Amino acid sequence: MDFNSDEWHADETVVKISGEKYYIWFIVDSETRFILGYHLSRSRSSTEAFTSINAVKDMGTVGSIVTDCYSAYRQPIKTIFNNKVNHIRVKSFSDDITNNLIESFHGQFKAWYKTKRGFSSFESANNLISMFVFFFNFVRDHSGLNNFTPAQVAGLNLTKSQKKKFLLVA
Repeated sequence: MDFNSDEWHADETVVKISGEKYYIWFIVDSETRFILGYHLSRSRSSTEAFTSINAVKDMGTVGSIVTDCYSAYRQPIKTIFNNKVNHIRVKSFSDDITNNLIESFHGQFKAWYKTKRGFSSFESANNLISMFVFFFNFVRDHSGLNNFTPAQVAGLNLTKSQKKKFLLVA
């Protein structure tokens, strides 16, 4: 897959596993709304931001990565992309560039997650999140994408076996 894009958006949100707080890090392509990757972690640190960004670095060429002001993203973006990617840190809703795209996605994810009332184990959380991401990318039509899926907008015409491999990647 080759997502040559002006912008990717990265952000993390909290989920509960067996009543304990975990973080899920998402990276979304701004043009296609395709979820490029996610990473589930126990902590919220620069190491975890590095893991999430490193996992998607070969998915295409990106001009900018938009994040909130959380400092954990600064060094991983700088290191992984050798200072060749513009890191846009959104400070407020009044900025010209916002992180509303991923915040809106978090809203959709949280609505789905709320029905689960948390996850029972790390493994089941990863499996269920993987299915959500697969559904979001390949099955669900998006009104903001003229009723196409992110995969269709990205021009991904994958066979069933290729889609199955994508489902197993997390």
